[in-house]
Formats: sequence, structure tokens, C-alpha cells
Amino acid sequence: MASEIAETPNVFRRIVDAMPASHIIAEMLGESEIQSVLILARGTSDNAAHFLKYLIETRLGLPCGLTSPSSVTLYKSALHFKRTLVVAISQSGQSPDLVQFATAARNSGARLISMTNDANSPLAQLAHLHLALQAGPELAVAATKTYSAQLMTSYLFIAAWAKFPAHNSQIVEQAEALVANEGLVEQAVNACDRDEEIVILGRGFAYPNAREMALKIQETCKVSVQGLSTADYLHGPISALTRRTQVFIVAPSHMPAGSIDEAVLKIRPQVDRIFWLGNAGSPQGTDIVISGARCEDEISTSIVDAISLQRFALEFATKSGFNPDAPTGLSKVTLTL
Repeated sequence: MASEIAETPNVFRRIVDAMPASHIIAEMLGESEIQSVLILARGTSDNAAHFLKYLIETRLGLPCGLTSPSSVTLYKSALHFKRTLVVAISQSGQSPDLVQFATAARNSGARLISMTNDANSPLAQLAHLHLALQAGPELAVAATKTYSAQLMTSYLFIAAWAKFPAHNSQIVEQAEALVANEGLVEQAVNACDRDEEIVILGRGFAYPNAREMALKIQETCKVSVQGLSTADYLHGPISALTRRTQVFIVAPSHMPAGSIDEAVLKIRPQVDRIFWLGNAGSPQGTDIVISGARCEDEISTSIVDAISLQRFALEFATKSGFNPDAPTGLSKVTLTL
């Protein structure tokens, strides 16, 4: 897991070099007069799907949602997907439920784009256009460089579609800086207690990373963790907050002003300290900060900040006596039916 996190800057370079030209993407999408987008994913890829969803809604203004594969696999629903783009995101591209849904979507008139780490996988072969994640073999069960690759591929895909400039060089440089920071998460790991409740919060482009950080800690540390939007947290779950709750807030540079102020104002008086991941937010007193990237905007910063959350999960697992490369009860490829 450690070596795969360290590969991330080179993965980003390969993605940039291999990305199809913008006119190829524009032509493929323009042929279908896309009016809506659906994203097909599971697990870690589902968290990357939320990042892509934010990109589509904020940069293209198109309605975008996440699919329910069981609508096809269990309920045998007939789909009507003309003028719909389906984006399938998967490390392996093999899960039967994703392949089955993608097949039904394409047969119903959808345009299909896949993002996988295997150009010969069923999902890749099924798609009208395959965007290779370029992560290479990933042996650790907990996906790290693949998740980062999914964020980067989503970013470049929408940059090409929406025609905005991508900050490729800066993303690679900042990723190298985080990878090289040996003490990046040490203080937070030493202060965090596996026996107390952990809640990870984020909003906007930080929300996918909050979900992914919670998942990575669960996968590697055998403990239940919540990953929520700060807005959703205020709508109910905050009532379970105690003095001992360990609250992590994902706060990338350039996040919208005031976006998490209400949540912090209500959380701070009820907990001993807040952990921050990223270079924004409002740390005070005994709060602990895990540094993030300093990119040009919130979107590119969030892509790089995934490295920080992965490093925390890795080192927290090691501190807790677990092998993060082989979590109990998990396998690298989950063949969901």
C-alpha cells in the first residue's frame, strides 16, 4: 500500500500523456446530444463517482446521478437511456453487476464511457470510449493509486468536454511534495484513538475524499467510521456527537468561503479537538492539521489531497497492529452479482 501511494505522481503523468485528444471526446459526445449523465460504480470507485458528479454538475450544468445496478440485475428493469451518457468506473472492470448494467444501458441507447485499469476488461471492451486509468498492477487490497487515478481521469475528461484548462503540472508537483513528506500524518496518527468514534466530514469537492477516507480506515483498521457531508451531518447524525468523538474535516485549499462554518461552529464546543485534512478551514488551539496540496483551485487540490487521507489510513492501520495490505474478509476484485 505504501509503495502504491508513492507511485501516484507517475500515474498522473501517464494519465496526462495517454488522455484522448479533446476533439475525440467532444465528437463522441456530440453525436448523441447528451442531456443527462449517470455514473456506474461500486466501493472506492463510487466515491470517485461523486467527484465526477460534482464536476459534471458544476462545469457542465447537466443533471447527473449515480446508478442502481440492482435495478437491472435483481429487478430486470427495462432502461430508456437515449441521449444519456453512462460512465462506468471500476478498477478491474470485471464485476458482473456493473457489466450487466452497462450492457443494458448501451442496448437501451446510452453512450458508454468506461474508466478501468484493464483495457481488456469486459467494461472496457463494452464501452464506446475507454479511458485507461494507467495505474498499473495494484496489489494492495485497499485501492489507493487507482482512486487517485479515477479522480485525475475524471478531471481531464471533464476539462476536455467543458473546455477549461487543466493544471496538470501543478497537480504532479504537489503530489510529489506530499509523497515525499515522511511526517505528513504522524501527529494525527499518534493522537487518534481507534477505540473512540471517528467521523469524517467534507462538503463539495471534499465530500468524495471524506467518504473515501472513512472507507480506507474501515478497510485497513477493522473499525466502523462515518464519512458524511457536513450539511447531512447537521441534519441528524450530529445528535450522536460526544466529547470523545474524533471529527476529521476535509478542507482543501480554495474551498468556498463559509461552506463549512455552520458545521464547525456547532461541532467545536462539543468535542475535545478537531482534526483537519487540507490547508483551509479554521484550526484552533489543540486542533491537528494534516497538510494538503496547494494547487490553483479546489478541484485540483482535492485530487492531490487523496494522498494525505491514504497515508493516514496506512499509518493508522500499522499503529493499530493491522496489515493494511491484506484486510480481513476482503479481496482485490469483488464480483458483485
